[in-house]
Amino acid sequence: MPATTHAQKDLAVLTTALEAAEARLRSIMQTVPDAMIIIDERGRIESLSATAEQLFGYSMDEVAGKNIKQLMPTPHREQHDGYLERYLTTGERRIIGIGRVVIGQRKDGTTFPMHLTIGELKAAEKHYFTGFIRDLTDQQMTENRLKELQSEVTHMSRFTALGEMASTLAHEINQPLTAITNYLKGCRRLLERIDGEPALVLRDAVNKAADQALRAGDIIRRLREFVARGEGDRRVESLPKLIEDASTLALLGVKENGIAVSYRLDPAADLVLADRIQIQQVLINLIRNAIEIMIESSSRRDLEIGTLAHADRTVEVSVSDTGSGLAPEVAARLFQPFVTTKRKGMGLGLSICRTIVEAHGGKIWVDARPSGGTIFRFTLRATREEEEPTRAE
Repeated sequence: MPATTHAQKDLAVLTTALEAAEARLRSIMQTVPDAMIIIDERGRIESLSATAEQLFGYSMDEVAGKNIKQLMPTPHREQHDGYLERYLTTGERRIIGIGRVVIGQRKDGTTFPMHLTIGELKAAEKHYFTGFIRDLTDQQMTENRLKELQSEVTHMSRFTALGEMASTLAHEINQPLTAITNYLKGCRRLLERIDGEPALVLRDAVNKAADQALRAGDIIRRLREFVARGEGDRRVESLPKLIEDASTLALLGVKENGIAVSYRLDPAADLVLADRIQIQQVLINLIRNAIEIMIESSSRRDLEIGTLAHADRTVEVSVSDTGSGLAPEVAARLFQPFVTTKRKGMGLGLSICRTIVEAHGGKIWVDARPSGGTIFRFTLRATREEEEPTRAE
């Protein structure tokens, strides 16, 4: 066989192999779920996956042979060539093989956070670099929303705790003020039997003191009325979504404590009329209480959050734990202010929960779990999507 025939056959085999390799690469670039970009040692774009085209807004034809820095905002754009040159000169790896979060820039000029992992390929004395990119926009939005939600709940928790404390203190202070007023009235009657200038001065002072005690009592009465109104925005809310958001906050870090979390959600227990932040506050309080009691008292740590629709157009929410349970005498007083089973607790958390739930027209109570532990339950009013939001009075 002539040498040219052998050469032609080898060339054909090589061409077929190259075509097959290119076909495989095209298939990968079309189907890889993360954005994928291949550049040469001078930073020029060799390949762009379909996902990368969608992410950056460029077609492969638009960026083929152009510098990758086109997909970067300032100041990374100006610095990239220097990074590449330093690596090719020194061989010192700083980001290759190590994922990191950077900023990308789309065709329309908008920027977005992304996770970038870079791999390296050497072929025929040439360097190629492959970048795998995952868009973090949704993740960042979720994290920002979680921070906002945590801030909202924390603010509402402090405000409600302050209101509950003010209401309780107002009730307690009102009693000695009433006693002071009565004593002053008695003093005034005694002074009326005494003649002389000193008695007149004393009677005037006692009258003024009694007036101020009555004024203080009136201020406290109005404070209690303000706190008792429990104002808030009640809207049609998705109960599963409320539970999801509250659980995300309350369950941070529970895996480290060996707590198994499960959900038993009734599909019929869907929409409720509620102040979102206040009900999330109730859920977070109950979930965290359950976690704390299980960490302190139990090796078995199962937490179950459930919902149940009732025929009377109410829904029941339950938070069940496998902790040490509650003594009957404690359970009977558990929702009163300043009653707590915690060594460092103020005893306002469950009292606040009761205030919020009752302001929503529901009730809250605790049951013993048959196999050990406790189940906290509360009810809310079920509603339909078409019902108009109302403002709590």
